[in-house]
Amino acid sequence: MIREPATPTLFQRRIYGTVGLTVLIAAYLLVGLTVHDPWRGDDARYFGPVLSILQGESALFPMLAGEPLTDYPPLYYWVAAVFAALAGDLLTAHGAARLASALFVAIAIFFTARAAESLHGRSSRTPAALLALGTLGLVLHAHETQPLLAVFAMLALTLSGLAELPRRPLAGGVTAGLGSGLAFLAGGLGGLLITAPLMMLALLSAECRQPRASGGLLAGLCLMLAVSGAWPLALHLNAPELLNLWLGAEWLRLSAAALAVAETPRLLELVGWFLWPLWPVALWGLWRARRHLSSLPALLPVLSLALGLGWVVLSGDLSQANMLALIPGAALLAAVGVVQLRRGAASAFDWFALMSLAVFGILVWLAWSAQAFEWPPGLARHVERNAPDFVLPQEQYRLIAGVAITALWILLVARLPRSISRAPANWAIGLVMLWSLAVVLLMPWFDHGRSYRGVVQSLDIAVQGERSERPLSCIATTGLSDAMRTSMDYYAGLRAERIVAGSTPCPLLLVQLERREGAVELAPEWETVWEFRRGAGKRQENFRLLRRRE
Repeated sequence: MIREPATPTLFQRRIYGTVGLTVLIAAYLLVGLTVHDPWRGDDARYFGPVLSILQGESALFPMLAGEPLTDYPPLYYWVAAVFAALAGDLLTAHGAARLASALFVAIAIFFTARAAESLHGRSSRTPAALLALGTLGLVLHAHETQPLLAVFAMLALTLSGLAELPRRPLAGGVTAGLGSGLAFLAGGLGGLLITAPLMMLALLSAECRQPRASGGLLAGLCLMLAVSGAWPLALHLNAPELLNLWLGAEWLRLSAAALAVAETPRLLELVGWFLWPLWPVALWGLWRARRHLSSLPALLPVLSLALGLGWVVLSGDLSQANMLALIPGAALLAAVGVVQLRRGAASAFDWFALMSLAVFGILVWLAWSAQAFEWPPGLARHVERNAPDFVLPQEQYRLIAGVAITALWILLVARLPRSISRAPANWAIGLVMLWSLAVVLLMPWFDHGRSYRGVVQSLDIAVQGERSERPLSCIATTGLSDAMRTSMDYYAGLRAERIVAGSTPCPLLLVQLERREGAVELAPEWETVWEFRRGAGKRQENFRLLRRRE
């Protein structure tokens, strides 16, 4: 039974309409995006190629601290470098580069909503945008340097084009072809494999079995080949050895062992929390459309989800960022599922969104209180144990901003009009406010534990001390993460060379160990001149700089 929405007031139409949704998305994308250092993991790792472009190194092929990085083609890095160059006077280079993430997420949400409108009608447009925005796994990736966000955006663009095929065959086919071609430039063969088959399989639906739709798809396929072939051709003409290196890396990914059956519980667990609250509503939408699975509104999102999951299984890679490709298909199914939710289920979803996010908001305040007042004691001891040298900055504006965000959250929820979008809106508003609250109150603590700035600055002092005693030709490394290599290049202009065949002529050796790796056996010719430890428990990292004995 579809509920009749109550007529909203003028105030509610302004605040909760298109303008309010735009402000909500902008707040979600921009709050916390530019204020933190490159964090360990993907954020710092994928800032490396952007930094290389800004330093005047190869823009045609991604490079990290002077070495080729074969993970993804350069579309995301190009866009990030343009933002960093244009906004470099106003923001830090890493902060400006992350504006590319905001752009690609905005594109993904916009075209997911467009696809929902084309497939299910205007009433599903806002729920699709809210549900895609509120996906739990998107939050951190949307605020880091992440090339797979470009794949996420181009998949949404492809789906939007295919959704328009019955009404506008040529425009829809060209849009889908452009999206698929750019998905290749963003994610390589993986991006192509989750978008290009959609263009062919869309012909299985009754709506696309007409000559005009086939002609539009043919034009789209031609455009896809032209767009996706431009970068490999340019690379072949300018640096054929790098093209061969990239093709070899892509072949290794394609020929890697598929996900083992024993890993299925891990996959289900990852999908379960990453796509929350999309998947329960999406399953309901799929159940409602079970008698029409051959129609385009049901076939397109189901095929998108199948291709996304198939790529994860075939590649054997259970990294969280790979789940981004599942969001558009799940959001399209969930958008129609929300419209058709029964009154009891919709009320349950609404109350769950309100209560669960309110509980998490209280936990954020408790975490801040543990840092500021050492209360509650147990949580304060946990904070101290994980970051023993952290000192909370005495910035009163953070407390004031936190109170203001909490008050605004309560006001928006209290005035939220009853409609078919109420539950998704409750969730999306709560998630945005929760993220904003965490950024305002906890960002210094997160930055302290995830940034390599302090490590690199201490290392640079040690290296300069060694240089003052004797000239240094190079620094060798073993076990150094790409995130640390990028941070060294960014903060201190230091680059470490990998050890080849178990030996190196370099007089200094930098070693990075995680606690679970235990001790490392080094030859007696090396002596420790600097050591840095950070973190605790499983996340403890140890850095050691060694000097060759004379």
